[in-house]
Amino acid sequence: MISRLGLIALMYCCLSSAQAEIIYDQSRNRSIPIEVSYPVQKTSCQPQQPCSVAFLSAGYGVPHTHYQFLTKQLIELGYLVIAIGHELAGDPALSVTGDLFATRSENWHRGATTLNFLRNELQPRFSHYDFNNLLLIGHSNGGDISAWLGNEGKPYIKSIITLDHRRVPLPRSASIKVLSIRASDFPADKGVLPSEREMSRDGSCVITIPKAKHNDMSDQGPQWLKSRINSVVKLFLQSQSCPN
Repeated sequence: MISRLGLIALMYCCLSSAQAEIIYDQSRNRSIPIEVSYPVQKTSCQPQQPCSVAFLSAGYGVPHTHYQFLTKQLIELGYLVIAIGHELAGDPALSVTGDLFATRSENWHRGATTLNFLRNELQPRFSHYDFNNLLLIGHSNGGDISAWLGNEGKPYIKSIITLDHRRVPLPRSASIKVLSIRASDFPADKGVLPSEREMSRDGSCVITIPKAKHNDMSDQGPQWLKSRINSVVKLFLQSQSCPN
């Protein structure tokens, strides 16, 4: 006999089951791994009232499937979540010396190209979802990739959330709502984060979580940190403004 809690868990699992896929980009001969997670209430998503879409990009060296705490939060909020594996075998290693902005730009540009490709490739398949108002969310290097695409002026980007990305300047535009959640152990490079004046002008938001560590912002991190991140993300997405 299944308990009430067990039945709820079973229903939740069935409604939000994830689907692993490989999407092939013929123009670049690139096989891109993704994981698709559907909104808990996906039956409410219709072509006339499409549900929101989030592209989730992992930190360098972290599997794209290791952000389930964020994915579960987003599907509860009604998002279709596409988690994307950017680093493939044969890709150049991410540089760790020299001018990192210059030496890592190839990685960020490649990742941004992947996001744009996936948006164009998946949109016709998911007619019940809104690919014209995307949320880009990324941790560390995945946040740099998201910010890079955000700076390309694509009209389909509605909002960007980064988890302690450190290299690529965030978009300075009132048309893209920006939230950057910061850890406490490493600073961002100069010019990456908006100034107080820019935040006031554009409605962007920077929140630092005390005692949070850069490498803990994935499923491997402590529960208190994951809960805090989810709380800030939820408030931001529900209000499209900076949470107190």
